[in-house]
Amino acid sequence: MEPVFRQVTDDEQLTRLSELAHRIWNMYYPDIIGQKQVDYMLGKMYSLGALKEQISNGHTFVAGYVDGKMVGFLSYSKTSEMEYMIHKWYVDVSIHGKGVGRKLFDAAFVKTDYDVIRLTVNRQNFKAVNFYFRFGFTIERVADFDIGDGFFMNDFVMILKKPERK
Repeated sequence: MEPVFRQVTDDEQLTRLSELAHRIWNMYYPDIIGQKQVDYMLGKMYSLGALKEQISNGHTFVAGYVDGKMVGFLSYSKTSEMEYMIHKWYVDVSIHGKGVGRKLFDAAFVKTDYDVIRLTVNRQNFKAVNFYFRFGFTIERVADFDIGDGFFMNDFVMILKKPERK
């Protein structure tokens, strides 16, 4: 079950990514943010049009596949010369703990010279927060983001600093 990683660019793969996001979000997030906010955020961020717009705005999507089936994805963009932002980092809940999340990160950043990588994570998403801690991220700050229609993302902004070069 060794995953294969590829950049996602075409409509077929973006549609598969959207379907995977819908499965993951509907399984995991209603207990954290409620079904109404889940539905709102999926519509806002994971429609084919929204995903294509993110790519046109400089986001890169990398997906992991096992036996041809998409099992996870990560998207990121460059925010300054040596800094990046991870926008999305999800793995099918059925294969959590099998190293796919770490391998997604490696596939996206192994050849990238960076000083800092940031991401945001819901403060109540304890499983993800702990994964990021184990990965080496620390909490930079607490932030609340107004995403429209009366919904907020109540997040930690987390930061990973590249180890000092010797």
